[in-house]
Amino acid sequence: MVLEPKKSTPKKTMQGLTEVHTSMGFVEAEVIKSYLESNGIKCVFKGTGAQSIMPQTTDGMGQIKVYVLDEDAELAEELLKKLNPAE
Repeated sequence: MVLEPKKSTPKKTMQGLTEVHTSMGFVEAEVIKSYLESNGIKCVFKGTGAQSIMPQTTDGMGQIKVYVLDEDAELAEELLKKLNPAE
């Protein structure tokens, strides 16, 4: 699995969540979620399109952003770097 490069600064939201990854489809987002949750980090998704209609990404439609609690963001970033050590 190849992860897309992520911005160097995580995005924080008003709800106490930090964006740690943008996936290019639901399957990738589920893999990321499973990996993080197996390491004790709960995740939530926010999609920009209807994944049931368009399960892949086209021009940004279908992207799914993965969020974790602010206090888990640093650990989540470290874990995700292990999935793609070239970053």
